[in-house]
Amino acid sequence: MNSMWENTIAYITNFRWMDLLIAIGIFFVFLVFRKLFTKYLFRIILGLSRKTHATLLTQLLLSYEQPLRVLFVVIGARVALSSFGVNVSDSTILSNLFSASLVILGGWGLYNYVSTHGTFMAFTKQKLQLNDDHMLIPFISNILRFVVIALTFVTVLSSFDVDVNGFIAGLGLGGLAFALAAQETVANFFGGIVIITEKPFKKGDWISSASVEGTVEDITFRSTKIRTFADAVVVVPNKTLSNEAITNWSEMNMRRVNYSIGVGQETTRVELEHAVQEIRKLIVSHSGVVSDTVMIYFDEFAESSYNIFIYYFTKTVSWSEWHEVKEEINFEILDILTQEGVSVLKPIVVFDQQEHEYQLEKAESN
Repeated sequence: MNSMWENTIAYITNFRWMDLLIAIGIFFVFLVFRKLFTKYLFRIILGLSRKTHATLLTQLLLSYEQPLRVLFVVIGARVALSSFGVNVSDSTILSNLFSASLVILGGWGLYNYVSTHGTFMAFTKQKLQLNDDHMLIPFISNILRFVVIALTFVTVLSSFDVDVNGFIAGLGLGGLAFALAAQETVANFFGGIVIITEKPFKKGDWISSASVEGTVEDITFRSTKIRTFADAVVVVPNKTLSNEAITNWSEMNMRRVNYSIGVGQETTRVELEHAVQEIRKLIVSHSGVVSDTVMIYFDEFAESSYNIFIYYFTKTVSWSEWHEVKEEINFEILDILTQEGVSVLKPIVVFDQQEHEYQLEKAESN
């Protein structure tokens, strides 16, 4: 017991406390000055960028701002260990950890560089002549980020002396089973490629297909998110959407109004003809209507009414503004018919006794 106690005291007495304090001090110096150093370094980089206009290179350097700050911590730890007498190169674990940390920091910077809002993506958008809200940019960004993560992961494994070739070969052996299991995922991925390359719509467009109608919010590798007019989000697989006929209502240059007005059959020819002429004159001269699309005609003899065909396009495609123009015209049509003494008939509802009995039986069964 006394021998153990004496050994402990001897170890504490002979321990290099001063070297330890120096190592900790060195580490904290790197920790304190990392932010100041990077701040002034990137200020110099921005100054040079304004003179050389090398925006892509500048953005690459700025993408490494956060990784560089962490790099100072890594370097500080290594210098501190060296000052304490620990040779990192002689320790396999420490050497692998430092190598892996450098790889991760490099991947982190590249991940930032290919972000959707980065200069590289802005340069790509300019070269491809894409709109600001085009979905190809985030799609490319997601692919590049995935590649950066995959390469970083494989390189980190290599730094720990993991047999990457064997790992990839193992993936190859299971590739067939994986492909069979991931058929839908692959089909959805290529469906997304089709949607982006053919450009049937862009983010924010109002579209309709056999499966959904609403506003496009986002497109991912697997699916497209669409917000319906009930404010619900519908996630449609890209495979499904790419194989359907898609109507892009946001691409309308004008919006159609199409209906018929039934008037009483007691209306004389003179009254009906004058009413049609006045309605046609009204709509053609309306500021919210595309005048060369107007068609106003006495259309047909219905069972209990004379039908006036109303057809025109509004200049606005906005849903609310379209209703405002339509309402304004409808009120003025009502004034014209009132002035002419023409009565507007209610729609005729045909009562189906068999349908009525079927609905009663269905209600009673429920």
